[in-house]
Amino acid sequence: MIVDDHEMVRRGLIDILRAYEDLEFVGQASEGSEALMQCGECRPDIILMDLVMPGVGGVEATSRILKQYPDVGVIALTSFNDEQLVPAALKAGATGYLQKNLTMDELADAIRRTKAGWPTLSPEATRALVAAATQPVHPGHNLTQRERQILTLMVSGCSNAEIAEQLVVSLFTVKSHVSNIFSKLGVNKRTEAVALAVENGLISEKMD
Repeated sequence: MIVDDHEMVRRGLIDILRAYEDLEFVGQASEGSEALMQCGECRPDIILMDLVMPGVGGVEATSRILKQYPDVGVIALTSFNDEQLVPAALKAGATGYLQKNLTMDELADAIRRTKAGWPTLSPEATRALVAAATQPVHPGHNLTQRERQILTLMVSGCSNAEIAEQLVVSLFTVKSHVSNIFSKLGVNKRTEAVALAVENGLISEKMD
């Protein structure tokens, strides 16, 4: 099953899967909550999961899906070069983490390896895990400057629409950042993120 908020990406991945006789496409979803519902209907062996999506992001979707369907293999497949998401995705239960710039054969092989129970990590993911293992862990240490700015506005009570207007970015961009913030802080709700930000001094002092 393919989970990605971009229709063209889903179509491309479907075409790739159909090029291999031993792989079968069974379903698709555009965001996390829809993916959980689809899992109950099509029962996939493997899910190709985008991480940055509006609504329920890939990390949270992975965690929810594996709680109900622990035998499913999840490969995080992302175009974002944000290595800070690697530990969160793997902690949620993903057994693979790959960039979308891989070849057709590499993707097909990764699906086969995941089905066989072998983890599949891109070189970027491996480096991120090594870096995470050698750094002190504290809430919010892996937030980007932009994510801290958005978190600051969340603390001040701004809605996503108000944040988008103030930062002159799209609402989709804000929702993607908020999803990343939730994943990195290990929270599921806006109120939890705000409380954690205040408690740990994660407020940005500089707004661009």
